[in-house]
Amino acid sequence: MASFLENALPRGLASALRLALYDPRRQQLRVLKKLLRKARFTAFGQHYGFDEALLSTHPDKRFQELVPVHDYNKIYNEWWKLTLDGTPDIAWPGKIKYYALSSGTSEAASKYIPITNDLLRSNMINYLRQLLSLIRYEDANKRAMTKGFLMLGGATDLTKGKAGWYAGDLSGILAKKRPFWFQTFYKPGGRIAALTDWNQKLNEIVEEAPNWDIGFVVGVPAWCQMCIEMIIDHYKVKHIHEIWPNFSFFVHGGVAFEPYRKGFEKLLGKPIVYVENYLSSEGFIGFKNREHAKGMQLILNNNIFFEFIPFTENNFDADGNLLPQHQSLMIHEVALDKEYALVMSTNAGAWRYLIGDTVRFVDLDKAEVVITGRIKHFLSLTGEHLSVDNMNKAIELVSQEFNISIPEYTVQGFPYQQFFAHRWYIATDDAVDPDLLKERIDKQLRSLNDDYAVERDSALKEVFLEVHPVSVFMQFMEQKGKLGSQHKFPRVMKGKMLAEWESFLQTRSAH
Repeated sequence: MASFLENALPRGLASALRLALYDPRRQQLRVLKKLLRKARFTAFGQHYGFDEALLSTHPDKRFQELVPVHDYNKIYNEWWKLTLDGTPDIAWPGKIKYYALSSGTSEAASKYIPITNDLLRSNMINYLRQLLSLIRYEDANKRAMTKGFLMLGGATDLTKGKAGWYAGDLSGILAKKRPFWFQTFYKPGGRIAALTDWNQKLNEIVEEAPNWDIGFVVGVPAWCQMCIEMIIDHYKVKHIHEIWPNFSFFVHGGVAFEPYRKGFEKLLGKPIVYVENYLSSEGFIGFKNREHAKGMQLILNNNIFFEFIPFTENNFDADGNLLPQHQSLMIHEVALDKEYALVMSTNAGAWRYLIGDTVRFVDLDKAEVVITGRIKHFLSLTGEHLSVDNMNKAIELVSQEFNISIPEYTVQGFPYQQFFAHRWYIATDDAVDPDLLKERIDKQLRSLNDDYAVERDSALKEVFLEVHPVSVFMQFMEQKGKLGSQHKFPRVMKGKMLAEWESFLQTRSAH
C-alpha cells in the first residue's frame, strides 16, 4: 500500500509521506494511545484521567500533565502492592500472574516488578526481531543461527504467592513462557536452569559443555566469562572454540561490555560478533540491530512509550533524586550527546516510570543510544560530574595501555582533609603497579571530563586506588546472595552497600 501511494504521488509529497510513516514521534504517539486505551478503565487510568489525555489534541503533553513521574517506591506503594493479593485491574487490565524479583545494584530488599502476558508477548516479538537482524551482519557465521543457545540466567524455579501468582528471576519467568519450538535450541536445559546454587549450575554446565553445539551465548559478561574460563580450565584447552567450534555470537546486556572485552577475547580462538541488547525487568527497551552501530536502537513501536529527562542539576539533586520541577522530553525533542534519565510507560502497568538508567543518543535518525550509567551511580562531590560512562572509558583505555584485564571495579567518594577524594577498587589478576594505574586513570578522566579536570585542581584533592583479585569481588557478591544471573557489581559505592564492602575487605585482610 505504501509503495503504491509513493508511486502515485509527486516525488516531494511521496517523500513526506514516507517520512510520516516512519516518524518516531508518530510511532510513539500511536504506542501511547494504545496503552492509554487499554488501561483507561483500570484504577490507575481512572485516577489519572486517561480518557482526558486520549481526547486531548496533544495526548502526550496532557499525559505528562496528568500523571506524575514514579520511581519504584512510589508506584509500588501506591499501586503495584495492591495487586499482590490478587486484585485485578490496578495499573493494567486483569490480574498480575508473574513478578520479576529484582534487587538492582544498591537496594537491599527485592523489588516486585509486574510481568504481564502482554509484556511477555512484546518481549518475544523483540527477541525475534533481534535474531532476524543478525542475518544482516556480514562478519557473522550464519550457520551458528541454527545451533544451540546457552542462556546463563538465574534459577528458573519460581515461588508461588498466596494469590496464585509466581515470582522469581526474570529468566525463570521467560523459561516458563518459552515457546515449544525453542526447546531444541535452549541450553543448559530445564533441569540445570532450575538450579538455585550458582556454583552447582556452573559445574554442571562445564560437565555438559562438550555435548552441546553452541552458536550463541547469552548473559551478563562477568558470569559468561567465568563460565567459559571454567570450561577451558576443566578440559585443558587453549580456547573455547576447541569445545564449541560454531560459537559465533555473544548477546549481552546490563552493563557496558568494554571493561570485559580484553579478558573475554583471550578465551576465543577466532573472532565472534558481539550483540548488545537493552532488556530490563520492565521491558525490552532496545538492541543493536546493525553490525557497526554505535549504540542500541530503541524499540519505538512495540508497547513502550519513552520520555527523557535531561540529567542536569536543573532536574536532579546531588544524590540523583528527581526535583519537583523538571523537564521531560519526547523522542523528537532530544539532542545528540546529552545525558537523559529514561522514563517508560509499558503494557505491564509501569506509568511514567523512572527506570534509573541514564542514556545518551549517538544517532538521532535511528534512535540509537548508549547506556551511560545510573541516576544514583555517579560521583559529583564537588561538581566533577563523573559518570559511569567516563569511568568505563578510562578503564578501557588503561586496560589497553597496560595490556591487562579489569573485569570489575567500583569507586567511592568521601571527605578528605577538609576537601574530598575518590577511592578506586580495581579487580584484576594481572600484575600491575597500583600507583601507576591510579596515575593513568586520573589522567584519562581529566581528558574525558572537563569538570573532573577542573575539580582535581581544586576541591577534589586526591585519588586513591586499591587492586584486588577478581575472586574478591565475586566472593562479596556471593556473600550478598547476588552471585550469577542478572546481578552486576555496582560501579559507584554509597551508603549501606559501601559500609558492607569496606567491612568485607577489613574482615578479609584480618585473616
